[in-house]
Amino acid sequence: MYSALDSTDRKILEQLQSDAPHSLEEIALSVNSSKTPVWNRIRKMRAAGVIKRQTTLLNPEALGLEACFFVLIRTNEHDALWQQSFLEALQSRPEVVEAHRLAGDIDYIVKVYVENGKAYDAFYQNLIAEVKIYNVTALLSMEEIKSTTALPILAQSQEAN
Repeated sequence: MYSALDSTDRKILEQLQSDAPHSLEEIALSVNSSKTPVWNRIRKMRAAGVIKRQTTLLNPEALGLEACFFVLIRTNEHDALWQQSFLEALQSRPEVVEAHRLAGDIDYIVKVYVENGKAYDAFYQNLIAEVKIYNVTALLSMEEIKSTTALPILAQSQEAN
């Protein structure tokens, strides 16, 4: 892991998170540097895995995906074969935009975007036909209050500058 992030690296990452299509020149100007050193820093952070990928965020509603469900899943199955089948089932479905294995009473939480309740029911029926699940609770998001992909970029305590 690339742990030697200095204040310039953090500023570059903040620029990239706010709007990745910023030109190299714009980023360099915002961090008081020139293009070549900024490009070298970005390249190093990519190679070190600090920057995983760059992508474009789309508006779900503009694509007709007006329903966002958070699906809470409990299972009695915890063996490797079931887990592999479950992960493959989730990864093969484009409606699933996020999935997490949890500690506590709920085993998994899955974020699903679909057109409407009927489309969610079809997703649900297909999922339970493919994988044995003990309990499923679906929560419809009524309003998105905050959504971001930007991570907090914390200052490192060992940096003296």
